[in-house]
Amino acid sequence: MMKKLRGRNLAHPGCLIGITAGLTLGIVLAAILANLNVALNTVLLIWLGLTLSLGVTGWFIGDRLTSRFPASDDRATVNQANSEDTSPREI
Repeated sequence: MMKKLRGRNLAHPGCLIGITAGLTLGIVLAAILANLNVALNTVLLIWLGLTLSLGVTGWFIGDRLTSRFPASDDRATVNQANSEDTSPREI
């Protein structure tokens, strides 16, 4: 599975995971706060803040992980580049 991640920017999947977690946790927290008779505006602001902050956090974590998985060299491309460099050139 890690080979599929090589050379790809992980910020978008990280953001997706953060937004999904933020929405899920935000809905649960909003239900708890609504049962405690907290004002609707406050509940909505907490839900929005939680969703956005987890999305941004996921974006930065994914962006940082991208440098840990650099793209691997494709052997066919490397061999082709080497054969072009050693072939005689016409002037």
